[in-house]
Amino acid sequence: MTTTAPAALSPADVAGFRALHSRLADAVEIAVRGKRPVVELVLTAMFAGGHVLLEDIPGTGKTTLARAVATAFGGVSRRVQFTPDLLPSDVTGTSVYDPRDGEVRFREGPVFGNVVLADEINRAAAKTQSALLEVMQERTVTVDGTVHLVPDPFLVVATQNPIDMDGTYRLPEAQLDRFLVRTGLGYPDLEHELGVLEPLSTAGMIGEVSPVTTPQEVAGHIRSLRRLYVARPLLLYIRGLGEATRKDRRLRLGASPRGLRALVHCVQVHAAAQGRNYPVPSDVQRLAGPVLAHRLLLTREAELAGTTTTEVVTDILASVDVPPATAD
Repeated sequence: MTTTAPAALSPADVAGFRALHSRLADAVEIAVRGKRPVVELVLTAMFAGGHVLLEDIPGTGKTTLARAVATAFGGVSRRVQFTPDLLPSDVTGTSVYDPRDGEVRFREGPVFGNVVLADEINRAAAKTQSALLEVMQERTVTVDGTVHLVPDPFLVVATQNPIDMDGTYRLPEAQLDRFLVRTGLGYPDLEHELGVLEPLSTAGMIGEVSPVTTPQEVAGHIRSLRRLYVARPLLLYIRGLGEATRKDRRLRLGASPRGLRALVHCVQVHAAAQGRNYPVPSDVQRLAGPVLAHRLLLTREAELAGTTTTEVVTDILASVDVPPATAD
């Protein structure tokens, strides 16, 4: 018995996705001003089927971004404030006895949403952080031996403050690896910050964001974008970047196959958002830092020297030969 490979995306499919991606970004920008590249990166992670870690100081719009994305595609938004006393069941849900009929029923936790904001995730203990491992990878929650599916699409946007580290717990490598991209919003430039300060500005006003699609349409694009063609030379390029991280003396842990596969999914989405039905090396170079840097571990000597994993990725991009930008 032979199986037929699914058809690659047509130019019409790509054009339709590009238009949708642009509408979503425009809708989110109503509430999140002057951060189009970050908005597009979060949308790229969502359509690639992954999750986002936002590292930034308070007040830059992290919560607004997560809620605006959920509103723009008509999804359900949930928020969990991570604290040291938060329990795993507070995140995933728990079985509850109903005295009215004597039945034990599962009460869903806040992870049962389309977009889940895990606010200050590093303030919870490791056992609570680990409650997200299964649901971020498998899209399921297992309680008392019963498996429960979370909504589709499903996006976790976690935040942590890189400045105030008192009372926090470092995210373990297994948790960091569940995040497709790591990024930050940062301060807006002069023009956009003045716009935010205007008394009638819609910045931060989720109520002004209107849905431009449906969760079902988003889920359909997540599945179909996996069919976007990726040329073998580009796959070899991505693999070469991964191999370079494993050989770099500044790192004690390089990029895993899962990390490189995540990069492939991201470049597929990014290429389609640009109107192309094939990725090119510039897509890889644009996304390698946000996708790979947080998955790498520096040696002790590199840390003491002030090196960052983002700098290592930049150096590796400059050292690995780039294939021609073709669709062949």
